[in-house]
Parts: sequence; C-alpha cells; structure tokens
Amino acid sequence: MGFFDKLKQGMNKTKSSFDEKISNVFKSFKKVDEDFLDELEEILIMSDIGMDTSVKIINNLRTRIKKEKIQDEEDVKKALREEMQKILDITDISLHLNTKPSVILVVGVNGVGKTTSIGKMANRLAKDGKKVVVAAADTFRAAAVEQLEIWAKRAGADIVKREEGVDPASVVYDAIKITREKNADILIVDTAGRLHNKKYLMDELNKIQKVINKEMAEADKEVLLVIDGATGQNAISQVKAFKEETNLTGLVITKLDGTAKGGVAIGIVEENQIPIKFIGVGEQIDDMEIFNSEDFVKAII
Repeated sequence: MGFFDKLKQGMNKTKSSFDEKISNVFKSFKKVDEDFLDELEEILIMSDIGMDTSVKIINNLRTRIKKEKIQDEEDVKKALREEMQKILDITDISLHLNTKPSVILVVGVNGVGKTTSIGKMANRLAKDGKKVVVAAADTFRAAAVEQLEIWAKRAGADIVKREEGVDPASVVYDAIKITREKNADILIVDTAGRLHNKKYLMDELNKIQKVINKEMAEADKEVLLVIDGATGQNAISQVKAFKEETNLTGLVITKLDGTAKGGVAIGIVEENQIPIKFIGVGEQIDDMEIFNSEDFVKAII
C-alpha cells in the first residue's frame, strides 16, 4: 500500500465526517447561497479546523463562488480543497537538511508519539540514503531511552545514550562529536516531554539549543514539535507554548488514523504560521511521510 492510500485509510474518519456533512448540506439546499455557506462554515468549525480559520476559508470560498459562478457539488469541493491547501502552503513546507551534518531537534509533551516519530523519521531519512545518528537526550526517563534504542535499531540508525539523570546537553555534545566522527548526514535529538509550566525542563531545552547552535553553527537546523492529531484544539495551545520557548521550524502530526479531528492540522498552521513537515498515520515504521498538502486535503474531502 502506498503512503497516499495509507493516508486516505488513516484519515477515513475525518473524511467520512466531512463528506457526509457536506453531502447533507447539498441535499438541504437547492443552490450555493449564503445559507449554504453558513452551514458549510459550521461544518468546518465542528471539524476542529477552528473558528477564525473556518471563517477565512469560507470568505475565500464565497469570493470564488461569485467570481467563478460555482454551483456544482464537485466544483465546490474542489474549490474548498484548494482553499485549505493554500493555508497549508502559506509557509515553506520543505525540509531544510542540506548541510552535512544537519540536525533535527524534536520537542513535544509526553504521550504524543515523540519517540516513535523519531524512529519513523530516521527510517524515512535512511530510505533517502541518509546516515542518521540519534541522540537520546531525554535522560529523565530510562524507558524513553530504551524505546528510542529499539526504534533506532529498526531504522538502522546509530544511537548515542548515557545513563539516566545525566545532563541532556552533555549527551547532545557527545552526539555531535560522534555524528562528525561517523560522517553522518543527520543528527536527530530527542528531548524530554516538556510541559510549558515546568520551567526547569524548558531551561534544559534552551541549554540543548545553545550547545547545538555553538557546536553546529553552520549546520541546517530543524526544530520540530510533535503533536497528537487526535487531541484537536488542545494541540493548538501546545504549539503556542513551545513557540514561546523555541524557534519552531515545523510540526510533526501523529495519530491521525482513528480520529475525526484531522481538520485541526489546517487550523494549527493558519493560527501559528508554522508548516507541517512530517505526518504519521499508523503504527508501522514506514507509516510516516514528508508532508504533502495536496494529498492531505484530498484525503480529507
């Protein structure tokens, strides 16, 4: 099964919810008028896209419907997909990992699938012929290091780890050294599941960033926040919290399979102007792909 088919399958609950509701609107209204658009706007809001983003999409759609005289159901859906895609593409969605080595710093709260995502990202990058080193800088939980080691091994990546409780920044320092020694292409750094109200964890994260910026000053850097797509609007507050502490360059959205809240991805991008870089649907090591906005909106509607 190709990734687009997996995406379609994984996003099935979101798609079923969207398509069923949109079809019902067309059954209820004989023409595409203001009442129709009000109803469509409500559907978007109820699909976790968010109030402001939904209003923006419908306003843009309204302008197009008048200008292009759109009335057919499929044409409305096509225009709606295009307006959603414009939001997802509003910022640069490409991965900037052109230097050797480059670094990906991965942040996020516990339980969002951060460690799993790192394993899947390492696997995805290895498929592109990249040599990957993983730094286990979540030294607060021994289980996190053990889990990461399993995933790194499956992905064919080297792992740099130390005993529980050591300074995470020192693990990163060692990992940078080993990345250079092994002539690796990409260093992926795991961090503790930092909650925005735990100041010492955020301070630790800042310390890690200082080490990376000092030791890899010329390297391309991605700072990716992993968020659980099934948490809906709660994910938006997580993005805002991490934005205050880190220079986020992108998002990794996980667990989109099995939820009807996939539309939240559009609201998150619009509200924060941070692009989605990777998307995960499923439990297998190859169930993560570099984000493609066109495929995503097709999988929703």
